[in-house]
Amino acid sequence: MTKKTEIPAQSLQIPRPILITAKLLQAISPKLATLFAAKLFTTPIKHAIPKRELHMDKNSTQVKIIIPTIKKEIVVYQYGEGEKKVLLVHGWSGRATQLVKIADELVHMGYQIISFDAPAHGKSQGKSTLMPEFIASILEIEKQFGPFEFAIGHSLGGMSVLNALKQNLKVKKAVIIGSGDIIQDIIDDFVKQLQLKPNIAPLLKDHFEKKYGENMESYSSHLAAKAVKIPTLIIHDKIDTDVDVKAAHNINKHLLNSELIITEGLGHRKILGNEKVINKIKGFLKE
Repeated sequence: MTKKTEIPAQSLQIPRPILITAKLLQAISPKLATLFAAKLFTTPIKHAIPKRELHMDKNSTQVKIIIPTIKKEIVVYQYGEGEKKVLLVHGWSGRATQLVKIADELVHMGYQIISFDAPAHGKSQGKSTLMPEFIASILEIEKQFGPFEFAIGHSLGGMSVLNALKQNLKVKKAVIIGSGDIIQDIIDDFVKQLQLKPNIAPLLKDHFEKKYGENMESYSSHLAAKAVKIPTLIIHDKIDTDVDVKAAHNINKHLLNSELIITEGLGHRKILGNEKVINKIKGFLKE
């Protein structure tokens, strides 16, 4: 545990037909392989809601809103009756109810939870998205449902929270869990998972930068962290095989007021339901 004054068995498994297609396209043309990888990179997998999350889905009020800056519709969840609100942000291929264990504890503490299915996730519209759309959703939700006392994000949701704070999201404290950091590292890992040659990674990054007209690296968590002044709790597992723990250490170095908790044996997703982790979050928010 260190204090300061972005794959175990839960790792992403890419279906074999996709790996075969990627390699075939790479043999034909690096450009075709890059375009195929770009489509996969921006297309989340929509999973069915597991039983452990069904009560949050059933007992929450769900409304559809339009995010004007990206012209997409998302579903926002209101869970609990408290006057003070906490924003929860899921990760890639996640959903609004994914942080249910944390949500339940915060509701018991008297807070109301606001969460959402990001674009192309859960019940929200679309098939493709990227982190800037997560950030745009957070900022619009703050306008319509805020203010928030705290913000908690997992994985890409943690990166999005840091970048939203950089863009003036107002909360008293933030918690990021299993958050990624350097964009190039994330792209390198993705290309490796596809079993493509490393030279595809810079081509993929260049493709996105030309398409969207901005430097992807500007969204790296450690850069956003430099602008974050509020107390921030970073939680990451030592053997997270989705996001290397080095990301947590680098983010921590660039935050002004942070606490770093490194767990062992919880991986990238089990960490969200761990009792000790949740108790640490509760204690941090109470301080």
